[in-house]
Amino acid sequence: QVQLVESGGGLVQAGGSLRLSCAASGRTLSSYAMGWFRQAPGKEREFVAGISGGGVITDYADSIKGRFTISRDNGKNTMYLQMNSLKPEDTAVYYCAAKSGRAATSDIRKYDYWGQGTQVTVSS
Repeated sequence: QVQLVESGGGLVQAGGSLRLSCAASGRTLSSYAMGWFRQAPGKEREFVAGISGGGVITDYADSIKGRFTISRDNGKNTMYLQMNSLKPEDTAVYYCAAKSGRAATSDIRKYDYWGQGTQVTVSS
């Protein structure tokens, strides 16, 4: 079992930045690929970014490419999402997730463990 807890969400103006953190407990994090997903009101949960178990391979949704950066510190059992140049359309609840195996994927169905989510609101 892996427990995930997100933090770092909040209210920010358009063009601003936020850094989300996902703290993991229960297992050695390096055995798991991880990802960030988001869900806006009335919409399905969507992939944002993914990172392999070792942190070498990353993948991003086209909508945030060049603005967001995913990273992880396995020594601290923590994953991050640095979000720059935020836009109102980035407003959503952001979730971190972990999947068994080290290969990153954007397929939401592959993820086994989920955090409770953290709200990000970007005002125009």
